[in-house]
Amino acid sequence: MPILTRLFIKTSFIYLIVALLIGAALVARSVLPLPPWLAGLSPVYFHLLMVGWVTQLIFGVAYWMLPKYSQKQPHGFDGVWWASFWLLNAGVLLRMFAEPMRAAHTGALWGWAVAASAVLQWLAGLAFVFNAWLRTKER
Repeated sequence: MPILTRLFIKTSFIYLIVALLIGAALVARSVLPLPPWLAGLSPVYFHLLMVGWVTQLIFGVAYWMLPKYSQKQPHGFDGVWWASFWLLNAGVLLRMFAEPMRAAHTGALWGWAVAASAVLQWLAGLAFVFNAWLRTKER
């Protein structure tokens, strides 16, 4: 299994564990006296599940399983795949910290950070589609 596939998949597992932990804290918040900033973790929970776990898992499996681009470049442009990995994870991590801060503090700074995280993830998606598109050609 290629190293980039392993990184995508293992990183997705980490996000799954963190998301489930946050989900448990959100449920516990309804019966235990936990800090109010936990309410800001609700969007983080869904984001970690859908982008951190599911999307990243899909990216890793696609890198590994899609048909070869060419004999010389079987996965397409590896630099673009690496950019996709780093952009996606930078966006997820930024969102994970910025979303609760935006809920807890007034002002535009954290809103801009959430927007920046969305741009990073969008760029990661573009990089993924670029490489995956090249590999889904007619034989």
